[in-house]
Amino acid sequence: MDDNTSGVSKEAERQVSRLWHTWRTVHSMLSDRGYEVSDDELKISLADFTARYTDSMGFPERTRMRVVAIPSEAMKAKHTGLKRRPTDPEPVPDCGQIYVEFCADSSGVGAKQVRAFIHTVDEGNYHSGIFITQTPISPSAVRLLTTLDKRICEHFQESDLLVNITKHELVPKHVLLSAEEKARLLDRYRLKESQLPRIQFSDPISRYLGLRRGQVIKIIRKSETAGRYASYRWVI
Repeated sequence: MDDNTSGVSKEAERQVSRLWHTWRTVHSMLSDRGYEVSDDELKISLADFTARYTDSMGFPERTRMRVVAIPSEAMKAKHTGLKRRPTDPEPVPDCGQIYVEFCADSSGVGAKQVRAFIHTVDEGNYHSGIFITQTPISPSAVRLLTTLDKRICEHFQESDLLVNITKHELVPKHVLLSAEEKARLLDRYRLKESQLPRIQFSDPISRYLGLRRGQVIKIIRKSETAGRYASYRWVI
């Protein structure tokens, strides 16, 4: 018998434990991007996660694992552009509600599932969406994620989020600059943004923070002599 004394199989426990780590990373990722996330979800215990998100056999029930989060005021400020002319209207934040869905299909995930996901994002009028799958999706399905006008859709595999990469001791702190902070930086050093060192849009940290092309991030590193120092990267 593969079952333990509680009647839940070791395989079910393994799957739930892995998904619990992913779930916590997702909420940390949303929080680090600036969305409002409750402490209850950020710090959910394995026992509570199991009670909320498993079926009668103890396996994960991904259809119940959907997340909606709203941007904080600080996030709105980070994503608000600058006026080009004094007569221009006040700029509005380029961010809004985000929707996160865990795909229940364990294989054969492609255009059909992605279309259903982007339909939900569009119909719900979400600004952004994150589609999380157990397995890779086809290149054509990846391209579908870019078809929604003025909405941002991303894809991660569950295994991508098993470990929170920002918690590693060798990964320095990355901070997104607002449009105003970026303008001040370029003015101070008399630079064009293209003269800054670069970071790829596809870099794991870029993906974690949901960075967009053209943004600038501040990277804060520890220094034995200066205490800490900052460098900057332009997202391409």
